[in-house]
Amino acid sequence: MQLSLCLSKPTQHLKNPLMAASGSGSIMWFRKALRIHDNPALEYASKGSDFVYPVFVIDPHYMEPDPKAFSPGSRLAGLNRIRFLLESLVDLDTSLKKLGSRLLILRGEPGQVLIRCLKEWGVKKLCFEYDTDPHYQALDIRVKEYASAAGIEVFSPVSHTLFNPADIIQRNGGKPPLTYQSFLKLSGQPSWASSPLLTSISSLPPVGDVGSCEISEVPTIKDLGYGDIEQEWIPFRGGESEALKRLKESISDKEWVANFEKPKGNPSAFVKPATTVLSPYLKFGCLSSRYFYQCLQDVYKNVQKHTSPPVSLAGQLLWRDFFYTVAFGTPNFDRMEGNKLCKQIPWNDDDELLAAWREARTGYPWIDAIMVQLHKWGWMHHLARHSVACFLTRGDLFLHWERGRDVFERLLIDSDWAINNGNWLWLSCSSFFYQYNRIYSPISFGKKYDPNGNYIRHFLPVLKDMPKEYIYEPWTAPPGIQRKAKCIIGRDYPKPVDLPCICMQMGVILIFTLMLVSVVYHDSASKECKRKLAEAYALNQKLNGQLSQEDLDNLRRKLEQDEDLEPKIRRQRQKVGPLT
Repeated sequence: MQLSLCLSKPTQHLKNPLMAASGSGSIMWFRKALRIHDNPALEYASKGSDFVYPVFVIDPHYMEPDPKAFSPGSRLAGLNRIRFLLESLVDLDTSLKKLGSRLLILRGEPGQVLIRCLKEWGVKKLCFEYDTDPHYQALDIRVKEYASAAGIEVFSPVSHTLFNPADIIQRNGGKPPLTYQSFLKLSGQPSWASSPLLTSISSLPPVGDVGSCEISEVPTIKDLGYGDIEQEWIPFRGGESEALKRLKESISDKEWVANFEKPKGNPSAFVKPATTVLSPYLKFGCLSSRYFYQCLQDVYKNVQKHTSPPVSLAGQLLWRDFFYTVAFGTPNFDRMEGNKLCKQIPWNDDDELLAAWREARTGYPWIDAIMVQLHKWGWMHHLARHSVACFLTRGDLFLHWERGRDVFERLLIDSDWAINNGNWLWLSCSSFFYQYNRIYSPISFGKKYDPNGNYIRHFLPVLKDMPKEYIYEPWTAPPGIQRKAKCIIGRDYPKPVDLPCICMQMGVILIFTLMLVSVVYHDSASKECKRKLAEAYALNQKLNGQLSQEDLDNLRRKLEQDEDLEPKIRRQRQKVGPLT
């Protein structure tokens, strides 16, 4: 649960950092920015200090097991992201030890823990990277207020993004720019882009006396209470070392970097993903977005031509900053109600359908394979994300984007508050993007990239022996083919729809009927979604977006009544029973 938005301003750099008090101690509070390179907060903490306390606080709400959650993990994060974070902390600790320091792990509510450390260690400086997330905004206000009252200098530079979102908003008259192009015009070139960034540190001051504070090493998954839980092999390991290695590999192929063009790319590529997979490292700050940007500029200078924003790799970093800026300047950005940017739409509320989507039981192999990859790896290609988000919301199920957002927020290792909410607003056609007639087919879209269905076979092994002619629509396979493939639809893998009871012998006619009903289900469902969105858009326009709950309830009743008038074949309901 995110706290309400409080817009605090980042602490500015002192004119001369070398004027910091001599013979004193500093706390470097790590939250994100889990790196040594391009870390101005760490750099400033070490200047003029006899001791530096590198601190990370284990928040029980974020890390400790929650048996009530729908997947292994804590109340706020799935196990894959927790594992990735722990690996990043181990890597950071290793790097700090090479510099004559170490990472101090404490446990508890972060605000309380930090204030206790400030009291007990008698430091003169508190340094941490500025964070725009509402949770950190509220937390930082508490800590800053205590530090200020105690006469402790606070240094909180902006280094998680290319730009300071507050500066962009100020240039726009106090409001965030709402289009990517307007953001580009306002932002221009980053002020630091032409200057070399500090990418290495030779040494750090030692850690001082920690007093009675209980310090530990980076815990393991087992230490956190997860026992000997068996984990799937995941190809993405956390940490700055892995981030820099991946960055080096990505930019070494200068032709690929120069020609990169999103949204192109193969969403079914999993052995070697068709993108950098640097997003989780940017999320945790294992990789500096500023350093990544400079590396890309160096490549662009040495090639004859290259793609440009919004489709280039540099353009993707700018998209990241765009969403950060809009989220920072928009109250209630993470919800429909009270969000002035968001269309008010009477989404359906069906826990059964949500569970089917979340648990990879929709009966559409392309959709289900993506959701299995999400559960197992905590990551999938951006076009795969588009497919399942569209299916849940405006494409087929017409369920609330906030419900899908919550699933992604838990399971993605690169889940980022601003970007996750921004993408769900976009993909549900609730904001930013309004062409709701453009829908990702749960059948033909994946087939275009992977006609043999290798991606489906890997993540849905129950379908591994299904002939490619039926892999995307297995319900169309004749009974003999299903038996040979050891996958009976409706028993080993779910049916995508509630098929009508037809009393006839199993044969060609029945198989054609099954195929027809299933295809009609997607076609009719997407048509229904378009009709509902058209009416919702019209009402939003009529009321200038000021819809009350009563307005939404009335529209919902009207849409349901209209739907009841449709022919029976257009009202087939999704069945989501457990596999048997």
